[in-house]
Amino acid sequence: MEEALLLKNDELKLLPTSDSFVEELKKVSNIAAPMVVVTVSQYLLRVAPMIMVGHLSALSLSSVAISTSLTNVTGYSLLFGMASALETLCGQAYGAEQFEKLGIYTYGAIFSLILVCLPVSIIWIFMDKLLVFLGQDPLISSEAGKYAIWLIPSLFPYAILESMVPYLQTQSLILPKLLCSTITLSVHIPCCWALVFKFELGTKGAALAISLSYWVNVILLGIYLKYSSACEKTRASFSKDIFLRIGEFFRFALPSAGMVCLEWWSFELVILLSGILPNPELESSVLSICLTTTSLHYLIPYSISAAASTRVSNELGAGNSQAARLAVYTVMVLAVAETIFVATILFCCRFVLGFAYSNEKEVGDYVKEMTPLICLSIIMDSLQAVLSGVARGSGWQHIGAYINFGAFYLVGIPLAIVLGFVQHLRGKGIWGGITIGSIVQVMLLSSATCLINWQKQATKARERIFKGDISG
Repeated sequence: MEEALLLKNDELKLLPTSDSFVEELKKVSNIAAPMVVVTVSQYLLRVAPMIMVGHLSALSLSSVAISTSLTNVTGYSLLFGMASALETLCGQAYGAEQFEKLGIYTYGAIFSLILVCLPVSIIWIFMDKLLVFLGQDPLISSEAGKYAIWLIPSLFPYAILESMVPYLQTQSLILPKLLCSTITLSVHIPCCWALVFKFELGTKGAALAISLSYWVNVILLGIYLKYSSACEKTRASFSKDIFLRIGEFFRFALPSAGMVCLEWWSFELVILLSGILPNPELESSVLSICLTTTSLHYLIPYSISAAASTRVSNELGAGNSQAARLAVYTVMVLAVAETIFVATILFCCRFVLGFAYSNEKEVGDYVKEMTPLICLSIIMDSLQAVLSGVARGSGWQHIGAYINFGAFYLVGIPLAIVLGFVQHLRGKGIWGGITIGSIVQVMLLSSATCLINWQKQATKARERIFKGDISG
């Protein structure tokens, strides 16, 4: 009888109290809220030039749009995914109070990602030939190739920036990121306008503006990292330890990249599939609107995801398994509340949503039909973003990569092809198929999260930090 009562008491201790939930909610919100501004600012760095070149000519807009899509797939998504490994390494090191290792991991990531930029640069040099091989118009391919070549200088500051971001994020130092990103954006827009129109550099000026802006952001953050007292404990001197940690970084970076890229690429494939449907102009326009809408919303759950990753990794590194579990519970509640709110508003605006992008009645009516699917996609995006953040914080990106591969490439994309082309549901079928893939992804990520042994994860995290155990 006594043993049963003790077991019951232990179970009750695992349940979050209202006070602990509110306290955790404050910590998560303090990270997520400013991260929204940071994420939007970084998103606009590549969107603003596309808007400006759209006023030059249809050829300029088409070539920049295609080049942006392909450079995202072959370069930016890869670097972004690999850098997210630092959310595990730096986050758990900070929780374990192994502060100097944050600097060591970050230096190692910068060195590694710069090396990765070299083969990516070669791919971008031959972008025009790759596009022609993929069946694109030779004239558009030529212009897109030139734009990609001028984007090459942006790869290196982007690699450094994406390494700095987790370094600050895992210490909950979001304010300097917010200030630096907003300053960069305020410089970027007039700089881009001047290079594109004033100096008449056209698409070259747009690409050059992106590179310059990334360097501005890196320099501003570098000054903060160098001189801020908040980073004093986590700075590291350049030593051989940095190179010894590169192998550890790649063990997490490769599955992290797989987790990000497999999902990112699947949605790019949706747009390519729309181009071979009957009436491709209408289908591509509508699916582009769907993708743009969900991508804009994704900036919010991604920010919550960053908070989830930070809180989970910090608590696991500190050995606080129940606190990590409470962080997961809190971010999921926040994500569900946010996504219900947004999806409800979007559904109520379904009659005007399409006309925000186009004056064509055919497009507006088609988007109205697609809105319920868009709302479902938004719900799934929010849940999977937060669950992916938990995966990064826990260090099981490899499981996330397998889940994303299965959900999208074994379920989502094949279903999209069947529904879109065999069942003749066109764009609605393609988007429906990829949405089903997202549902499968959320179900599998939820199952993996529910099955986590938090005490075991905390033990593995501390072994990894203190003993260099990288097998888990």
